[in-house]
Amino acid sequence: MNNQPLGRRTSPLTWLMCSVVAGFLIQMVLSRWFHADAFVDSQLALTISGLKEGHAWTLLTYGFLHSPTNLLFIIGNLLAIYFLGRELLPMLGGRRFLTLYGSAIVLGGAAWAAVNWRHDGLLYGATAGVDALLIVFACFFPNQEMTFLFFFIPVRLKPKYVAYGLVLFDLFGFAFYEVMGAPSPFDFAHSSHLAGMLVGLVYYRFLHDAEWRLLPKRADITLPHWLKRTARSTAPAPAYRVNLTSRSDIRAEVDRILDKINSEGFGSLTPEEKHLLDEARDLLSRH
Repeated sequence: MNNQPLGRRTSPLTWLMCSVVAGFLIQMVLSRWFHADAFVDSQLALTISGLKEGHAWTLLTYGFLHSPTNLLFIIGNLLAIYFLGRELLPMLGGRRFLTLYGSAIVLGGAAWAAVNWRHDGLLYGATAGVDALLIVFACFFPNQEMTFLFFFIPVRLKPKYVAYGLVLFDLFGFAFYEVMGAPSPFDFAHSSHLAGMLVGLVYYRFLHDAEWRLLPKRADITLPHWLKRTARSTAPAPAYRVNLTSRSDIRAEVDRILDKINSEGFGSLTPEEKHLLDEARDLLSRH
C-alpha cells in the first residue's frame, strides 16, 4: 500500500503538527515583524487577566504557541507528538486522538488557571497534550523500550518508568513551587502537565473501550411468543464484492477503507476489508 498513492487523505496527525507549526509561525510574525507581543499575550496566550476579561478561547489557543526564545521547546513537543501519534493514531482513530489531545490542552490550561488565579502569569505550549499521549502510550506499551537522547547520549527506558518519573517530577514542582506561588526553576507549568497526564489516564481506564455515540441504543423489547412471526431463513446475505478488474473501483473502495481507519482505527475493519487491502496492494503493485 505504500508503493502506490491511493488518494489517501491527510492524516489527523499531520494536521495537528501543521497547526502547531502554523501557530508558532503566526506568533513569530506578529512578535518579530509587527512588534505585537502584547496582542499575542492577551489574545492567544493563556493569562489570568485574559480569562477574567472573557477570553475563554485562550484555553485552547495557548497550546499552539511556544517560547520564541527557545526552539528546543517546540521541536521537542513536535517530535513527541509525531512519535507517539504514529503509534496511537491507528489504535485510537482520528476522532478520539484529536479529542484526547484537545481535551488535555483545555483541561491543562484550566488546571493551571485555577492554581494561579491569584497570580497573573502567562502560559503557552503543547506539553499538556503531549503528556496525555505519553500516559496513554505507557498504558498500552508499559515495557516497550524507547530510546531518548540525553545530552546527545542515547538512553533506553521503558515507557512506564518515563511516566512515573514525569509524574513525580511534576508533583514535586507543583507542591513545592507552584502552590507556594514561587516560580519553578525549570519554568514549567506543573499543574497543567499533571492535568494532561490525568486526562490520558482517565481516557485509557474509562473511555477507550467505550462506544462514542450521540444517541443511546434503543432498548431491546421482548415480544410475547404469540406476537413473534415465524422465523424466516437465516441464510447470510451475500457478501459485498468489489470488481477487482476495475482499477477505479479498487481505488474507490480502498479510499473508503482508509477513511474508516482514520476515523475509527484499524481495529474497526472487518476481515473482508483487511483482505481487500491485501489484494489491492498486490494488484496495484503489478501495474
